Amino acid sequence: MKKRGVFTTLRTFPSNELRGCIGYPLPTLPLGQALVNSAISAAVSDPRFKPVSFNEMGRITIEVSILTVPEEIEGNPEERPKHVEIGRHGLLIESGFYSGLLLPQVPGEMGWRDPEVFLDATCAKAGLPPGCWRESETKVYTFEGEIFGEEEPGGKVVKHAQED
Repeated sequence: MKKRGVFTTLRTFPSNELRGCIGYPLPTLPLGQALVNSAISAAVSDPRFKPVSFNEMGRITIEVSILTVPEEIEGNPEERPKHVEIGRHGLLIESGFYSGLLLPQVPGEMGWRDPEVFLDATCAKAGLPPGCWRESETKVYTFEGEIFGEEEPGGKVVKHAQED
């Protein structure tokens, strides 16, 4: 019943292509309800994809990321990269009406090793220009996640280790 942020990610199997990803960055709902809502939304409401069909379900793996509460990186905006640990942190960026989030596993999936690249990509996800994280009016938050996923569709669920 504890409120937690959560994201559900759907991927095709075995090609591992993104098929849907939606969630709650903030702990607004009890974990069970957030999980159910995010799973349904990832399957049928991600605007980047057509809804998942019943026939596809046997070829899709489910991954769940349970998030900590985002913490704002305060201080000099130019120092923000020093507070971002690749493989440990996810990022949430807000500026005006724009916001974007990338989960902690994204840099590893994309091969990013530089926090500035991760920050720029999160700006782009928010619909903002790269480098917007250097502006004092832009808020940058880090968070962590426990990540659980199926090894194959309908298969064993394992906890993914964080990268170092």
